[in-house]
Amino acid sequence: MTSSDSLPRPVVGLTSYLDPAGTEGCGTIEAAFLPQNYLAPVLAAGAIPVLLPPQGTDGGVVEQLLPRLDGVIVVGGWDVDPARYGAEPHGETDEPHRLRDAWDHAVVREAVRTDLPLLGICRGEQMLNVALGGSLHQHLPDLGGTTVYQLGEHRFNPIPVELRPGSRVAQLMGATHLDAVPVSHHQAVDRLGLGLQASAWSDDGIVEAIELPQNRFCIGVQWHPEQSPTETALFDAFVQAARERQLGRTLPLHLDGAFQEMGLPAG
Repeated sequence: MTSSDSLPRPVVGLTSYLDPAGTEGCGTIEAAFLPQNYLAPVLAAGAIPVLLPPQGTDGGVVEQLLPRLDGVIVVGGWDVDPARYGAEPHGETDEPHRLRDAWDHAVVREAVRTDLPLLGICRGEQMLNVALGGSLHQHLPDLGGTTVYQLGEHRFNPIPVELRPGSRVAQLMGATHLDAVPVSHHQAVDRLGLGLQASAWSDDGIVEAIELPQNRFCIGVQWHPEQSPTETALFDAFVQAARERQLGRTLPLHLDGAFQEMGLPAG
C-alpha cells in the first residue's frame, strides 16, 4: 500500500501584489509579494505554495502555467477596475491596477474552464464574480451607511454570517451560522456571475460567499480566513481538492511501487 506521505505534495499557486515595497538593502522597489498569513495555512494543510506575480497574458502564458498547478488561490488586495463590469468608478474606488486585474481575471477564467480547484479571498471572490460576468457594489456605506465591513487602518472586523443550508461552504464549515468571520472590504458582490450561487450573507444581506456548484472546488469568500489561524476548514478542504487533482494527474506514475508491494508486475 502507498501512503500519502510517499506521494508528492500538491502545488498551489497564489496570486500576488505587484507594488512598490520598502526593503532594507535595496530601498523602495517594485516587488511581487504576499503576506505570510496566506502562505501559512497552505503549508499547514500540506501543499507547496508558489507565487503567481502579475504579468502579461499574451502567448498563452496562463494556459501553459495552470496545468502545472494543482490549485489556485486568488487573494485580497486593491479594488477590481469597474470597467471590467461596465461601471463608472465610484469616488471611493481605488485607482485600477490594470496589470493585476488582467492577470487575475485570466487566471480565474482558465481555472474555471479547466476545473482547477480555486479559492477566492475578498478581492479574489469579487474577481471570480466579475470574471464570470457579474458586478460589484462599489461602496457599501452607500447602501446602508455602515462602515462595519471596513474599519480602516488595515483592521479586520469580526461579523456574523449565515450560510445557505446544503451549500458547499456550509458543508465544509459544518454549520449554517458563523459567529465571527474577519472582514475588511468596502465592496461586495452585486449581480451574480454566470453559474454562481450565493452561499453566505451578513446580517444586512451583503453576499459574503459564492460558489460554482458545477466545478469540483470553486469557492469565493468575502471574509479573510487567513486571519483566523484556528479556522482551517476552507484551506484544508481546498488543499484536499488540490491533492485529488494532483493524484489524478500523477498517480499512475507512482503505482509501480504499489504493484511491486502486492507482487504484481509493474508497467
